[in-house]
Amino acid sequence: MRLADFILANLEPILVDWEAFAHSVWPGGKTDPATLRDHAAQILRATARDMESAQTATQQSDKSKGEGDAGKLSLRMDDVSDVHAVDRARSGFDLPLVVAEYRALRASVIRLWRESAPYPHQHDLQDVIRFNESIDQSLTEAIRSYTQHVDQSRQMFLAILGHDLRNPLTAVIMLANALSRPGQLDAESSAMAGEISTNATAMARMISDLLDFTSAGLGAEMPLSPAPMNLQSLCQEVVDEMRAAHPACTVHYQPHGDLAGNWDAARLRQVVSNLLGNAIQHGSPTEPVDLAVDVEGSNVRLTVRNGGPPIPRDSLPTLFEPLVRVVSPEKPRRPGSLGLGLYIAREVVTAHGGTLHVKSSVETGTVFTVRLPR
Repeated sequence: MRLADFILANLEPILVDWEAFAHSVWPGGKTDPATLRDHAAQILRATARDMESAQTATQQSDKSKGEGDAGKLSLRMDDVSDVHAVDRARSGFDLPLVVAEYRALRASVIRLWRESAPYPHQHDLQDVIRFNESIDQSLTEAIRSYTQHVDQSRQMFLAILGHDLRNPLTAVIMLANALSRPGQLDAESSAMAGEISTNATAMARMISDLLDFTSAGLGAEMPLSPAPMNLQSLCQEVVDEMRAAHPACTVHYQPHGDLAGNWDAARLRQVVSNLLGNAIQHGSPTEPVDLAVDVEGSNVRLTVRNGGPPIPRDSLPTLFEPLVRVVSPEKPRRPGSLGLGLYIAREVVTAHGGTLHVKSSVETGTVFTVRLPR
């Protein structure tokens, strides 16, 4: 009997093995057989039908790479693998357990088939190859679906957590600011209230970054409220804030040309603040940070330059990825930072239809260049 025919004719013995394995690794308390078997029967039927379907060399190559583009039957197998992986994630399976379940299924089918003493057939080797291809494709899709579901769940949790933390943290900041006003407390207590306000504000900034990150990760576009504004004055305000917060650092600001445009002022403030904060954090303490804004054709160009050691070449490809930081013993992580500053800056610029690039060398220093259409 051909392997595909054997699978369809012996679903129950195979499902008994599947159920026994799922029971042996099931997280938590007892559950019913239907839940243990979940979509196993559909996976097996789809696998058998996929094995029986015609397949070109190109389709076989695609399946070996996890593409699964071998026709309607193959795609049907992908669909049931998606649903099964999500159900297992919701039941508490971790990814190694999902993989182990497919590994046990593969071993069970081959063992039961050989124990049935099938009459030798010239296509036996090809049947085993097609079976392994189908199971590998199903497993690849299950891993992809499982990972996506877990990532979305984590991002949703972070989004809810960040949102729920905002209100009590805002209350802390307001009360600390009120207590730190002159005449409210003695000098020592007022200073302590001021310290509470400073640290709570840093936490609020981190929560804001976290909410921006989770929104982008959940597929939402960066929210914008564009309106006529002048980038020159906004940059000046941010530079003044940076000079006050970092008196030991020299910040040069050079605006040129007509810098008016239709942008989201609050979001661009994030961009300028994040880029300047990054330059101050990672730049040389003996060299200034330079901010220049000028006109480049129909765009406005903003550059931030700092001296100091260049960014390692192997760090450049992932520099704008979330939660990635380039740190060293000389430049530890900045308190109140989640490593999302450059990622959010890029997302804001991209949402405006612009670009953000970086170049870094010993000769030129590190230069971030933003180009914004008006």
